[in-house]
Amino acid sequence: MRVRNIPRRARRVWSGLLQRSGLPTRRFARTLRTAAGRPGDRAHLLVAAPGAGNIGDQAMLEAFVAAADRPVTIVTRHDDDFVLPPDLAPRARTVALPNLLYGDGVQHRGDVRALGGLLGEAATVSIIGADIMDGVYSLRPSVRRSTIAAVTAELGFDTTVIGFSWSPAAPAPAREALRRAGAAGARLLLRDPASAARVRDLGAAGVHETADIVFTDERVAVDLPPELAALPRPYALVNASGLIARTVDHGVEYAGLVADLRARGIHVVLLPHVLRDSADDRAACRTVRDAVGADGVTLVEGMLSPSVIRRLAGEAEIVVTGRMHLAVMSLAQGVPAVTLASQGKVEGLMRLFDWPQLCVAPRPGMSADIRAVVADVLSDAGSRERVRLGTERARERARVNIDRIGAGGGAVRADSSGGSIDGRATT
Repeated sequence: MRVRNIPRRARRVWSGLLQRSGLPTRRFARTLRTAAGRPGDRAHLLVAAPGAGNIGDQAMLEAFVAAADRPVTIVTRHDDDFVLPPDLAPRARTVALPNLLYGDGVQHRGDVRALGGLLGEAATVSIIGADIMDGVYSLRPSVRRSTIAAVTAELGFDTTVIGFSWSPAAPAPAREALRRAGAAGARLLLRDPASAARVRDLGAAGVHETADIVFTDERVAVDLPPELAALPRPYALVNASGLIARTVDHGVEYAGLVADLRARGIHVVLLPHVLRDSADDRAACRTVRDAVGADGVTLVEGMLSPSVIRRLAGEAEIVVTGRMHLAVMSLAQGVPAVTLASQGKVEGLMRLFDWPQLCVAPRPGMSADIRAVVADVLSDAGSRERVRLGTERARERARVNIDRIGAGGGAVRADSSGGSIDGRATT
């Protein structure tokens, strides 16, 4: 262990012990109760996922705003974590509370009180759950999200934790915080059958089995960005996950897949889905391009909007991805998505489609499994119909995420932003 890492590890251990004591959670809840107003009727309040370069987080946020029947107040960590497209921007405002979920001390308490002030105009309170409720990635923000749900439900707010996954490895403080939220009256919307079963096994109240909120948003871009409009057809979308790249060499594992697709005359589009330093898909996709060469390959370098992802996925022959929300958006367009499974959330998604074979375990040596599944899908004349039936089931279940906020689902309309949040594609 490096000497300079010792203080950081000590602080982490102390923080974990303090969190497990429950004292910070009680203080958080007490401060929020004191600051909160009475339920209002002017806006929906949404505590967003981290965003900041994650297209899946962007897609969940857009699905919520697209469905809302009144203005949305979005609580984020930073002002620039999300950029709403022109068709949605007038319908929402962003309030950055950087210390609400991640901070300490005076600044944290100030942000908790600021959240309480925002509640006075809230007809509903919603928290994007995704894969950040169970404490596996980061315990303290997970516990705080559940605590917000518990306190607002206790105070009479119509409170929902929007479609989320739950890991069997969730630590005890996260489990207890979620139980408190359910007991207080918050609706806990689990986005796959496996996660719903795990949370029921915790003894939590308020559990509803649903599907990911992104299935409710059917907005598709009218046009692709100029750099992608002339893609050779047919093509496949292939995503290399920066998270999985920590343990798996995509250059090695995807080389055979790219060769198989080229042999079928299918162009390969390497598509990053999370573009941030902590788990950068762009770097992982570059590794694949460098390993296989640029012939018959397009590398997307920038962050595309969800509506453009839907358009791009809808015209693909097949999708291979290490990111679940790229799978969701592809399946929603009727396109099979072979998905590297992690934390049980992907297995649960594919149970909605009665197609567990679309899940592949991310590990060294996974190449043969991926190639076999891709070959089976491409040779199955009924694969699109199978996906279509699964999408109908998923969309119907996903509407539970938005039935309290009014509009019943996002209308099919174009994102007129030009399609790219930032960046470009290179061939």
